[in-house]
Amino acid sequence: MELSSIDSASIDTFDPRDTFDPRDIFDPRDTFSPSTPRPISRREYDFEDGPRSSPESLRVHWPVPHIPSTSPAPESPVRSLLTENSPLIRRMSSHASSLRYNTHPHTRPHSLPHPHSHHPSTSTLNYSTPTPTPKPSSSLLTATLHTALKSIPAVLLGCLLNVLDGVSYGMIMFPGTGVFADLGPMGVSMFFLSTVLAQLVYTFGGSKFAGANGSMMIEVVPFFHILANTIRAQIGEENPREVVATTLAAYTFSAVLTGLTFFLLGALKLGALIGFFPRHILVGCIGGVGAFLLRTGFTVSMRIDDDAIDWPTFEHMVLDTANLALWGVPLVLAVLLRAVTSKWNHQLIMPIYFLMIPVLFYIVVGALGADLSDLRRAGWIFDMGTRESEAWFKFYSYWDFGAIRYGVLWDTLPTQFAMLFFNILHPPLNVPALSVSLDEDVDTDKELVAHGYSNLLSAALGTVPNYLVYVNTLLFYRVGGGTRIAGFLLAVMTAVLLVIGTAPIAYIRECSRMSWMSDDGGLSDVPAVMVVGALIFVLGIDLVKEALWDTRNRTTRTEYITIVGIIVVMTVWDFVTGVLCGIIASCFFFVVQNSQRRSIRSLHTGETAMSTVRRPSVQRAYLSQVSKQTTILKLQGSYPSKHPSLSPPKPPTGFLFFGTISHVEDTIREIVDGPEWHNNPISFLVLDLTLVAGVDMSSSEAFVRMHRFLSAKAVRMVFCGFSGDSPVAKALESVHVLGADDVEHFLTFNDAMEWTENAYLRAWYMAQKYEVASTAFAALPGRHNRGYDRLEPPASLDSFIMTPRRSYMRDVGNRTIANENHRVAESDEYPSEPLNTLVKAFSSHGEVDLDLFQPMSKYLERISLPEDSVLWEQGDPPDGLYIVESGVLRASYKFADHLQHVEESMVPGTVAGELSALTALARNATVTAERPATLWKLSIENLARLEMEEPNLARYFLRLVLKAAKIDYDILLSALASRH
Repeated sequence: MELSSIDSASIDTFDPRDTFDPRDIFDPRDTFSPSTPRPISRREYDFEDGPRSSPESLRVHWPVPHIPSTSPAPESPVRSLLTENSPLIRRMSSHASSLRYNTHPHTRPHSLPHPHSHHPSTSTLNYSTPTPTPKPSSSLLTATLHTALKSIPAVLLGCLLNVLDGVSYGMIMFPGTGVFADLGPMGVSMFFLSTVLAQLVYTFGGSKFAGANGSMMIEVVPFFHILANTIRAQIGEENPREVVATTLAAYTFSAVLTGLTFFLLGALKLGALIGFFPRHILVGCIGGVGAFLLRTGFTVSMRIDDDAIDWPTFEHMVLDTANLALWGVPLVLAVLLRAVTSKWNHQLIMPIYFLMIPVLFYIVVGALGADLSDLRRAGWIFDMGTRESEAWFKFYSYWDFGAIRYGVLWDTLPTQFAMLFFNILHPPLNVPALSVSLDEDVDTDKELVAHGYSNLLSAALGTVPNYLVYVNTLLFYRVGGGTRIAGFLLAVMTAVLLVIGTAPIAYIRECSRMSWMSDDGGLSDVPAVMVVGALIFVLGIDLVKEALWDTRNRTTRTEYITIVGIIVVMTVWDFVTGVLCGIIASCFFFVVQNSQRRSIRSLHTGETAMSTVRRPSVQRAYLSQVSKQTTILKLQGSYPSKHPSLSPPKPPTGFLFFGTISHVEDTIREIVDGPEWHNNPISFLVLDLTLVAGVDMSSSEAFVRMHRFLSAKAVRMVFCGFSGDSPVAKALESVHVLGADDVEHFLTFNDAMEWTENAYLRAWYMAQKYEVASTAFAALPGRHNRGYDRLEPPASLDSFIMTPRRSYMRDVGNRTIANENHRVAESDEYPSEPLNTLVKAFSSHGEVDLDLFQPMSKYLERISLPEDSVLWEQGDPPDGLYIVESGVLRASYKFADHLQHVEESMVPGTVAGELSALTALARNATVTAERPATLWKLSIENLARLEMEEPNLARYFLRLVLKAAKIDYDILLSALASRH
């Protein structure tokens, strides 16, 4: 295709300063063809909140032909705007109102560069004569009207749902008998007023959900009946004005409490606080409210008092055919609806279903020729009085602050707080669920603040609590109401319903002009008893099903018993009693369940749970046998961590209390008093409380008793796993256990095991008259400021005579350490350094021929390290291996962030850094001098020289090094495995 001529008269000169009008938005669903104009549509978009029907942002790609040019021109800024990744696309020029791109000689796309720039192309390009765009204000008004028109279906559905709820629950906001018999219309007005206020708060920025639907909190109607009946019983039917005024004050006070609570929870960022309350108690409360609603459904359907359900009334309900039909038909309708929704789960089924009920009712009544007056007297129709509907603000005439009985109002506080407890369950649950359903990120605390404002505003205007309704909002969005314009229109239409009141129902009946009108011309009766009853039954069935059926396989037996108990007590007595019984039952079952848990997580001896100290083989041989006199009990609280090895050191979550400590005490008594004591008496009892967050007074007193009978057996108590300022330490200090002379305390389990092993070694060396402080071979690990280097052994180890424990340790020492010392003493001459250190390090792994090892002296370099100096850092390249002659080194292994750090000590006669030196890999730990140390270094260069010059010696030496490394790492792994 050749480039055609361009009609210059039709070209609108391009101005790069031209911009898109931000009031026009492209819809990605609009199709665009080369022969038709590209329409500009608002569709699912609004100015503040972006797209509503799709989470993806909009990207428009405009096909642009190219005009040949001898020099490239810069890309048009308008083209970049057209491909901007944003839901708001600006229209280019104030000179154009239509877009067309085709081969017609009078069109041009608005994303073209300046007509004087040329790009190679084979397309035909023409430009159309531009037309003026509407003024910005006109365009904004058009877009707003367009959005409003699209919102009409959602607004109608929202109004329908509000009418159903208003007629159903507003009519029964007050008990239907006695002084409250004629207050149904007033309840409807209060319902709609609360709904309008909530809708306005959410629409004007209170909620992040642009199409949020607010409504009166319908689930609290049973609480309203409890409040009203309590007030009526205390004041008396003979004082109707005082009863109504006090009841209105109680209803409004519930909105005050709810608003303040919601506001404080949101403002203090405590929205997740409800999650700390036992879930099964909340479920039991939900089931109890469902049972309340079922009972309310019976009383509303038969038009009797809430407190009138007793055995004679029950007989009257079942045996009287008329009463059976009054409550049976709504119950059947509710069950039928749930059967339908179980097969076909669509959001519009429920509103359509309840719209059909009054239509079918009048069809049946007309077919039977029934008289509405008779039906009204029989209780099938609400009697709304005369044709004239009372003004919505009439309920303010009942407000009389002088008539309010404040003492009676004070007596209703238990019910008020019970209702408040139930009220605060909804937003923390509904808001996150709605966020997931609509794929919108919201701040629960901000939504709680909005709930606080809406309820405080309702209280200021004398009405009842409200909240954001999950189901209504979800339906509203799915019908296209996800904008603030739609939310505002719903508020306006609900306000219209508030002002009009119940009159439209009367006029609808008047227009029907059926022959079966009431004789008195009363046209304001509402054929809604079965609708109201069915709605109440549906909600009650749903709540009871959620509490009893849905949880049958998700709770423990005791939790399910608690749920059933709460429902029964709430039904037979009242809500407050039910909640208190649920809390008491939960506490009782908590104690029983956790008393059955093992408070002892594991039991070890020192043979299997060793420290991570790298010791000479003769010391290991000695410790592996005498450490059976150390018993380790790893304790856990009520809720221990399931995977402690995969978590960093955190504050533990379990507690030792009176129900769990008894098992610990019985186990320790069995250790020191049982038959095993005679075969294997112990010297140390190590209690690891790493997984214990605290101990109660009963547990602290139990540790006092344990300390007493352990001291009688000369067994030293060693605590570890908690810091000195922790709640556990404070509890043990308060009973004078921690801090006693024969009780030790260490921060970690490894520190405790180091101390017990060092105690065994000190006891041997002191009994053999070795000078522990000056003998390098007996150097023991431990930080000076922690008292690990204390020379005195425990009282039970100060002598190796007279007791089985001491005799056993003497025999083991003679077979291990003494035998090695005797063998060295019998040699012809005492080897000099570094041969002496080599003998200590490798003699237990194989024969150390002094003649063969004599050449090692010229390859080893002696170095000295002051205390706390760093030998190498983790990740450093290796520079050689080290053999410890004197002093103590400490290696710190730091793994990933979610793993615990591990420390390992290396005493004289051990090797350090051997694996990284032999493999040429980076150091896997940071090594420091815990005490002033003297080391023999075999550098990488000298190791290579040794292999070249003394291959036989090198081969034998490396075999001994690898054997020592294998044993050391086996012990390290065993020590780490015993930690869990």
